[in-house]
Amino acid sequence: MLVLRLLNVVAPAYFLCISLVTFVLQIFLFIPSMFRDPSITPLFSPALLHGALFLFLSANALGNYVLVIRNSPEDLGKGLNLGKGAEVVTDWLDGSRSPGSALPSTHFCRLCARVTQSHDHHCFFTGNCIGSRNMRNFIMFCLYTSLACLHSLVAGMTYISAALSMSFANPLAFLTLLPHSISQFFSGALLSSEMFVILMLYLWLGIGLACAGFCCHQLLLILRGQTRYQVRKGMVVRARPWRENLQEVFGKRWLLGLLIPVLNVGSDYRRQKEK
Repeated sequence: MLVLRLLNVVAPAYFLCISLVTFVLQIFLFIPSMFRDPSITPLFSPALLHGALFLFLSANALGNYVLVIRNSPEDLGKGLNLGKGAEVVTDWLDGSRSPGSALPSTHFCRLCARVTQSHDHHCFFTGNCIGSRNMRNFIMFCLYTSLACLHSLVAGMTYISAALSMSFANPLAFLTLLPHSISQFFSGALLSSEMFVILMLYLWLGIGLACAGFCCHQLLLILRGQTRYQVRKGMVVRARPWRENLQEVFGKRWLLGLLIPVLNVGSDYRRQKEK
C-alpha cells in the first residue's frame, strides 16, 4: 500500500514533467527550426501550422487532465448507512456483505478513501479514480495525449533529419537510430541536445502507442456497456444498444467535448444529478 501511495504521487509529477519538456522542445526547438523557407508566406508557414496544431492538442490534453482530477467520482459512502467503521464499508464493497442498498459496480478505493459508482479503475497518472463522472474526460485525455505525442514524434524526427542530415524513408532507420546515436554520442560526434531529443523520440512513441491502445480498449468496453472493474470481477451487465452506452458516457452533444475540454454536457448522468 505504501508503494501504491508513493506511485500515486510520483506518476502525476512524471506526466507533468514530460509535458513540460515536450512543450519546451516544441516551442523553442522544433517550431523555430521550421522558419527556414523564405518563399512561404508567414500565414501558411509550416512552423505556424505545426505550432497551432500542437497547442490545440496540448490544450485539450491538459484541459481534460485537469477535469479528470477536479471531477472525482462521487463518494456514495457518505449517504449510505452501512454500519460503523471502515471495515464494514470495505467488506460491503468487496462482496463479503451484500446489504439491500448495494449498488452495481460500486467499489471502495483505499487510495482515494471513497466509494464510487460505475468504478472503472484507479489511474495513477491522474491520482484519481475513474468513474461515471469523469470517464469521458479521461478518454479525451488519453486520445489527445496520444495525438500530441505522435505529433511531437513527427516534429522531432523532422528536426533530427535536418540536424544529422539523415533520412527516415527506410523504416529500419528509426529502429537503428538509438544504438547508432549512442555510439556517436560517446565518441563525441553527437551533441548532448541531439541525443536528448533522440531519447525523447522513443519516449513519445511509447507513450503515444500506450495511450492509443488504452483509449481503444476503453471504447470497446463502453460499447459493451462494461467497466474494467466489472470485467475483472466477472459481473454480468444488462445488454443495451451500443448507442445508448456511448450516449451515457459522451452525452448527446459529444462533438463539443471532442473539440474543447468540457464536462459531460448532455449526458444522462448530468440530467439525473440535476433532478
